[in-house]
Amino acid sequence: MILDQLVNAETYRSLHPLFPAAFNYLRSFDLNTPDGKYELSGNNLVAMVERYVTKAISDKEWEAHNVYGDIQVLMQGREQCGHAERASLAISKPYQTEKDVEKYMPPNFSASVLVLKPGMFAIFYPQDAHQPSIRLQEPEPVLKVVLKFRLELDQTH
Repeated sequence: MILDQLVNAETYRSLHPLFPAAFNYLRSFDLNTPDGKYELSGNNLVAMVERYVTKAISDKEWEAHNVYGDIQVLMQGREQCGHAERASLAISKPYQTEKDVEKYMPPNFSASVLVLKPGMFAIFYPQDAHQPSIRLQEPEPVLKVVLKFRLELDQTH
């Protein structure tokens, strides 16, 4: 897991071949972009633009992915996101290939809590279970972009 400010994105461009395109998209992101899914490089790099209100910790599940990593970026608003080693959590819903997601029971230990604010991003890899979209004190509207980057590139797209 990586947590940093978008102004430092250049530091991470070499970590994955799609990161330059991902960070270029984020640098030029238009806040008026409608919610939805946008293919930036076929199915290898997809942006999901989401507006929602943060929720209570009890209303959000833990999750992790196998095929894609996430770059989660807050454009407006604030939220908390739990983070724990995937291997340390008990599975609540087995892996769903079509959604590339496995769900987990809440940890029985104190997990890390990230606070995301505008201009911050978190990168999650398959070993990183995460619990996004948690309110801080009160529910708060957010604009978030989640960039899904394929860990092993699909050369057909």
